[in-house]
Amino acid sequence: MFKKVDRKSKRLRRHLRVRKKVFGTPERPRLSVYRSEKNIYAQIIDDINAITLVSASSLEKDFSAKGGNKEGAKLVGELVAKKAIEKGLTEVVFDRGGYVYHGRVQALAEGAREAGLKF
Repeated sequence: MFKKVDRKSKRLRRHLRVRKKVFGTPERPRLSVYRSEKNIYAQIIDDINAITLVSASSLEKDFSAKGGNKEGAKLVGELVAKKAIEKGLTEVVFDRGGYVYHGRVQALAEGAREAGLKF
């Protein structure tokens, strides 16, 4: 009989495979992306000290667009980049979180690049 594919567990397996190679340092932290159905989240993480340096999401009070579309994702990317530059971070490693680099994940990355982050 046909077994239904568990999409969440497959994404987590891809994410773990990517995380073997992508690692954030204090000089070049990791920009991690999480995408839910209605919102999108981004955080910049120093993996050596295990702390989140900067975070932004479509649930913040000063956020005006929807997080479930590309425009909202691009605004979240710009927001996280502005916060990172204020803290003195300019270079990051991009962690797509097991998602395909397409759609909202790509829009977030492009928004962060346009706002000044290098990756």
